[in-house]
Amino acid sequence: MVGQLRKLIFGISLSEVTFAERGFQEWNASTRERLESIGRSFLRGYHAVLESEEYGRLLSLLNAVEPEFQGFAYEGAAMAQAVLDHVTPWKKNRLAGFLNGPGAAHVYMLHIGVGWAVARLKLSPESHFAYLDPLLRWLVVDGLGFHEGYFNPGFYIERRERPVGISGYATNAFDQGLGRSLWFVHCAEVGHIKATVDSFAPSRQADLWSGVGLACAYAGSADRQAILDLREASGFFLSYVAQGAVFAAKARQRAGNLSTQTNLACEILCGLSASSAAQVADLTITDLPPDGDLPQYEVWRGRIRRWVNEKHPL
Repeated sequence: MVGQLRKLIFGISLSEVTFAERGFQEWNASTRERLESIGRSFLRGYHAVLESEEYGRLLSLLNAVEPEFQGFAYEGAAMAQAVLDHVTPWKKNRLAGFLNGPGAAHVYMLHIGVGWAVARLKLSPESHFAYLDPLLRWLVVDGLGFHEGYFNPGFYIERRERPVGISGYATNAFDQGLGRSLWFVHCAEVGHIKATVDSFAPSRQADLWSGVGLACAYAGSADRQAILDLREASGFFLSYVAQGAVFAAKARQRAGNLSTQTNLACEILCGLSASSAAQVADLTITDLPPDGDLPQYEVWRGRIRRWVNEKHPL
């Protein structure tokens, strides 16, 4: 009964992640179906937490999702846990326990899921930083950026507005997430994605391209020719697209759900297999300096871009 009540109060309709409801243009029916399947997997994880917090039951529901889509289910689960932590101040350890326990393999996606909760509850991303990974906490702002682009494209994409309360490096992380949302808003159609990125101020385009590369390699749905088109369209910003693909490869490799889509994207965008791209993420994350003018997260991103540009041997 508790689970049913939670779903009644906090549940999100499956129609919310359809192209029809969002008003997104469908350029390819199979692409649209895959991207909608990702949204359904997210909501499956979100509702699984509302139904049951018992780890055995929860993990059974999450792991029943097809492996390629499990990361999205875990992302949704993190959103629900963050929401419940916020509305039940007498019990605020759900997300932290999941991050440090059974959800650890999906740590990247869990941080992004927190960004959805931040967006829905109108919170400051920094309000969650204290108990999150010091390096990956910027993915919360990335998650916020994706949510805002996905649910409010008129304001954040067409009008290119910035969210209130976001400043400093958080604007870069926000734009990476906003770039990820373009993959969905434009149904992975490279020409429309490029035209949209080009419409933003030059200072924002690099981070947007990083998000596009991440979505291409993680969410997938593009064939070889489309990824080749993406490589060509990104031009000067190819290293940012490649950095996003490396992030996607690492997230999937850690979770044990590397896919043929991720491998194809990494081969074309990075010149590496997905496994090798994940290794680049591991090699460049060592001995990061403390946060300074640039946070560790951005230093890591910069190292990945240089590594791909210089084509170091592995």
